[in-house]
Amino acid sequence: MPVINLQTLINAPVEECFNLSRSVDLHLQSMQSHKEKAVAGVTTGLMDLHDTVTWKAMHFGLPFKMTVQITELQYPNFFVDQMVSGPFKWFRHYHAFQAKENSTLMVDEFVFKSPLGWLGKLVDHWILKAYLHKLLQQRNEVIKQVAERSVTVSSLTRHADEFRHLTC
Repeated sequence: MPVINLQTLINAPVEECFNLSRSVDLHLQSMQSHKEKAVAGVTTGLMDLHDTVTWKAMHFGLPFKMTVQITELQYPNFFVDQMVSGPFKWFRHYHAFQAKENSTLMVDEFVFKSPLGWLGKLVDHWILKAYLHKLLQQRNEVIKQVAERSVTVSSLTRHADEFRHLTC
């Protein structure tokens, strides 16, 4: 089975990165170019243990529908989502979050398998692995941008408050 491993360093607290990663709203924002919609289950807000969401999206010019479930969750260290129904024969996405000084190392391990036997293996190797790698990188970049912008705004607000107290 193909495995995609990604590591993304984010200048934000672990809790912020963890919550953004399980946000349906942020996922939709990161997949706008694929016309992704949450159509059943948790369709807005944060997903939690045992929650499901059904996504509809366009990939390769074709409509896809997939339901995933959060099968494991240990706040704020990791969570796992797995496909319940959809186009893959199987997939499991492990998301881990490790504190690194003033940052978070976000680690993704995405393992998947397409249907159709040897034909599916060829598609996995020659097409899907690179496509899904790019998709996950896009998503992680949106998480990183939102988390770091949030930290910058709260830091500026805190410094403005400190400055205001000093000048009063």
